[in-house]
Amino acid sequence: MDITVCICTRDRLAYLQDCLHGLQCQTVSDQFDILVVDSASHPSNAAHLVQIVADTLPHARLQRVAQPGISLARNIGAQNARTSYIAYIDDDAIPAPDWVERIMGAIAERDVPPALIGGRIMPRWEVPLPSWWPPQLRGTLSIIEYEGQGEYRTPALPPGLEPYGANLVLHVPTLLALGGFGQHCGRDGMVLLSDEDVQVAWRLQAAGHSARYDSRIVVEHQIQASRLTPAWLLSRLYWQGVSTVRTRRQLGRARSVWWELPRRVVAAAAFAPTGLLPRGSNRLLATRWRLAYATGFLRAALGDALAARG
Repeated sequence: MDITVCICTRDRLAYLQDCLHGLQCQTVSDQFDILVVDSASHPSNAAHLVQIVADTLPHARLQRVAQPGISLARNIGAQNARTSYIAYIDDDAIPAPDWVERIMGAIAERDVPPALIGGRIMPRWEVPLPSWWPPQLRGTLSIIEYEGQGEYRTPALPPGLEPYGANLVLHVPTLLALGGFGQHCGRDGMVLLSDEDVQVAWRLQAAGHSARYDSRIVVEHQIQASRLTPAWLLSRLYWQGVSTVRTRRQLGRARSVWWELPRRVVAAAAFAPTGLLPRGSNRLLATRWRLAYATGFLRAALGDALAARG
């Protein structure tokens, strides 16, 4: 057993059960460990969570974390893994039956195993995607539909293709040596920060390790109906603007933030009137999501810089 499947969860018992059921149906059910990290779930769910994990597989374990935050939970998962590799899957994702088998194959087929492997994430819609949803923003729902394999940030893959934590495999000793996932990024309740997975991947590459994409490693992501609203999309884009700035600074690219700043100032000023529309309206959404992103970008670029100086 050389792979730990890690599911970080918080107060989403029904989704967690679907994910665990998918793990029960794996083609290599006796060749991986399962670690469920409870990221500060409400006490009322504690007994149910214990029972759900106990009913899964004999080697399933539960680790509780008192403080919420996806990056913290993933780091706890890596620290408690008993294997060389850890495969992260979101609690609202369902692995394909050969998910673990495909991971093992992708690791074994290379002379120098990669430190990171990102997989394919297909949508499972709770309700149909609204017609007003901008096609270029499907990725905000943690969807990756590209078929192929290759090293990230090379001509082998499309530009802009990035790993998502919903389907992500990491070499545990290398991840821990890197310092794990950044503590000032990643989802935390209604704060939709992101890019903690991207930061890890690019830091690994900068350190000389391989970070690859492999579409043979597939999960289905249950797209919650509550996310398919204009308000959620605008919030997601606002926090993406914040995340972009923090990621660039974390990776030593602070200068690119200042180069982009004038463009984001112009966008925020030009699109500001559309911010008066109700958040639940889908009118002028193509303009409003750009305003949301620019606002988040400016807040992080200027606010974080002022806070650091203070």
